[in-house]
Amino acid sequence: VLLLLTHRIQELVEACSCAPAHPQQLICDSALVIRAKISSEKVVPASDDPLDTHKMIRYEIKQIKMFKGFEKLKDVQYVYTPFDSSLCGVKLEANNKKQYLLTGQILSDGKVLIHLCNYIEPWDDLSLSQKKSLNQRYQMGCGCKITTCYMVPCSITTPNECLWTDWLIERKLYGHQAKHYACIKRSDGTCSWYRGGPPPEKEFIDISEP
Repeated sequence: VLLLLTHRIQELVEACSCAPAHPQQLICDSALVIRAKISSEKVVPASDDPLDTHKMIRYEIKQIKMFKGFEKLKDVQYVYTPFDSSLCGVKLEANNKKQYLLTGQILSDGKVLIHLCNYIEPWDDLSLSQKKSLNQRYQMGCGCKITTCYMVPCSITTPNECLWTDWLIERKLYGHQAKHYACIKRSDGTCSWYRGGPPPEKEFIDISEP
């Protein structure tokens, strides 16, 4: 079951496999979270070592907003991903039109690496609650533990744990809970699911944000 889930979550192929994780968990585990358009792509060597035959895709991006990673990078111009999908390389539309939520890691040389095990989604596919949670709500719950429930019985083992039941109830990972809820730590140290509230009043809406 786990193997099937792993492949279903991102349509992975060959050797690439990722453990299923709630979007909040993937965002908490990422060093960088941005909203961006992809301007162009270029195949480049993976390293300066002439004996290294691996290739990378270098995506030139137009950063629209950074949600996480300010302390390390101010503006991201390029993101890198393995050329081979078997190494978890990501294929994005480089037409300067489609917007993406990109999460990834920052390497020691300052390059941003993205792969299929990161949370990478077309911006328009995110729910309103997910878009709002990117600003602060998800990071408020990074001290919480989100446990995936595959079968009953499924119960909380620690006070700071939230049970992720989308697979159990809907037979898909990114279901209602992933789309609309965040696991938030309360003042007493316990964690619980919080559903995003209604949109703010019109006069408070930033016109550049959905």
